[in-house]
Amino acid sequence: MDLAAGRGALGIGLVVAAVVVVALLIGAFAFGIRIKRRELPPPRPDEQPHLPDGGPVRETMENREPDEMPRSEQRLLPHEVHGNMPSRTAAAQGSRPRWSKGSSGSFGGGGPGSH
Repeated sequence: MDLAAGRGALGIGLVVAAVVVVALLIGAFAFGIRIKRRELPPPRPDEQPHLPDGGPVRETMENREPDEMPRSEQRLLPHEVHGNMPSRTAAAQGSRPRWSKGSSGSFGGGGPGSH
C-alpha cells in the first residue's frame, strides 16, 4: 500500500511539472509575440537602399605607404599620435597578383605552392 501511494504521488507530481512546463512555454510564446509587435515594421520598397546615380561602386586597387612619423627630441606616446597613422598613395602603383599562379589561393588548397 505504501508503495502504491508513493507512485500515485509521483504520478501527480509529474503531471503538475508537465503543466508548469507547458504554461511556461505558452507564456514565453505570448511574451515573444508582444515584443515582436513593438518592433518597427520592415522598410518599404521606396525606403530600401538604391544604386548611386553613377552606377555601382567598383573596387579600387591602390598601393598605400605610411606617412613618416614626426621627428622630435622626445619619444611620442600613443595619445600624442593623432588617430590612425595617415597614409598616402605610393609612388609605384604596379599591379601585384592576388595569389600565386597555379594555386587555389588558400592554405592547404592542394596547389603546388609558390615555387
